[in-house]
Amino acid sequence: MPRFTYSARTAKGEKTEGSLEASDRRNALLQVERLGLTPISLREGAGTAPPSSAAKPGAKPGTKSPHKFQFKLTLPVRKRLSPSEVLYFSTELSDLLASGMNLGTALSTLANRKTGRAGDDIIRELRDDIVRGKSLSDAMARFPDSFSPLYISMIRVGEATGALSEVMTRLVSHYERIQDVKEKVTMALVYPSIVMTLGIATLVFSMVFVIPKFSAIFLELKGTLPLPTKILIAASQWLVRYGWLLLIAIVAGSIAAHRAIQKPRGKIWWHRLQLRIPMIRSIVSTSSYAGFARTLATLLSNGVPVLQALAIVEKTVGNVIIAQEIHNARERVTDGTSISGPLAAGKVFPPLMTDMMAIGEQTGDMVGALNHVARRYENELDRSVKIFTTALEPILIVLVAVMVGFVAVSILMAVFNLTNGLNV
Repeated sequence: MPRFTYSARTAKGEKTEGSLEASDRRNALLQVERLGLTPISLREGAGTAPPSSAAKPGAKPGTKSPHKFQFKLTLPVRKRLSPSEVLYFSTELSDLLASGMNLGTALSTLANRKTGRAGDDIIRELRDDIVRGKSLSDAMARFPDSFSPLYISMIRVGEATGALSEVMTRLVSHYERIQDVKEKVTMALVYPSIVMTLGIATLVFSMVFVIPKFSAIFLELKGTLPLPTKILIAASQWLVRYGWLLLIAIVAGSIAAHRAIQKPRGKIWWHRLQLRIPMIRSIVSTSSYAGFARTLATLLSNGVPVLQALAIVEKTVGNVIIAQEIHNARERVTDGTSISGPLAAGKVFPPLMTDMMAIGEQTGDMVGALNHVARRYENELDRSVKIFTTALEPILIVLVAVMVGFVAVSILMAVFNLTNGLNV
């Protein structure tokens, strides 16, 4: 019978090693778990470690072998899981728990899959915290950049009710919907972004490399140039001389604007502006309404109290103006059950949405009403994205055509003007 060597942790978090006989790897893992241990690694065969003080061939006894000085530069890496990595981790953990594996073994299995990313360290630390006796929600709370308050609250509810596997399944479904919405918006902006980028690149190339050659020819012929051509040549000369300053100004301005909108006052101004720009406001508002309804329904269906659920949704809604209104509504809620009235009082949420929530409160099916609201605004978001991209594409194409056309027409006007002068 094969012999396996294992490394595991005890209930107190102490690391221990040993060996045992089993028919296969699965039975070996089961034996380790029966010992009350959480397996870390398992390999077939006893295996002996080489002596640490082994001398090199030809070395004299008592002499130390020379070591070369090695310098390795390592940059600090921030431990963080991206949204797609959180979804992938949640899906795998949900599948493992649904198959009957306990939490410690499931995390140990995921921790042994080395992908070379920062997420590997996070999963290993989660496993170690579980082995030391911490709850999964407390362990995840150490990584707020990876796991949102919604995620941690749902895990805490699952731990309290003993239905962690079911809660993980609902979390996966919830984040899949959110990821799908984000991908729809991102994919809708790909084509317009490519058109605009290529148009600007063509214009810059013409101004830097093409126009200077034509301007040299025009100067040699000493003809009178049309006004558009003079403007074009002057702009080309300025761009060739001071283009680097323009590039620095654009980069510095972008960084300054990004930092400004990260501050509270700047973020309020930027998010309020998003709710006022035509076509943009419908995408932002419907996305926020759908996310609000879907998240609140998920929390309420898992037994989270209304006030606590509103506090979590406030942090995950995405727009600070709408989040502030949720905060105000939470303060208006007195009995902890009716939320449609306080939401309607702020006049930020549409009447249709609050009316549907009020019907859900009257019938006692608030979760069903919120899911219906979420589906309604998700469909409206799809329509808004389609309208936006349908209108944006021709606008960008016309804008690029005007920029490139101005360059072409300015050169042609100068050529025709000089040709007429030569014929005379």
